[in-house]
Amino acid sequence: MKCITENGVVLAQEVEEASALFKRMKGLMFRKQMKPGTAMLLTPCPQIHTCFMRFALDVLFLDKNGTILYVMENLKPWRLSPIVRHAWRTLEMPAGTLQGRVKQGDQVRFE
Repeated sequence: MKCITENGVVLAQEVEEASALFKRMKGLMFRKQMKPGTAMLLTPCPQIHTCFMRFALDVLFLDKNGTILYVMENLKPWRLSPIVRHAWRTLEMPAGTLQGRVKQGDQVRFE
């Protein structure tokens, strides 16, 4: 599955879904890296942490319609995001993926 913005920008060619409780809790912990062009989609998920992680992330918090509610770029290991009200999904990507290309209110879709 891909993640694409409303303007046609592909944010991730390969999206790994994490909707089961254990898979969401584990997330990307203990992995050495994320490949460019990949992402993890956590559902439901209004907040994340980067404990036990070895790399920084770019993160989008999305509502049920795919609207971006909050953008975090370069979230370093051992950090905690804010709780994002009304966030249903969280998309985690390698740091440097976003580079200011999206903003709050933009739409993304998965196909």
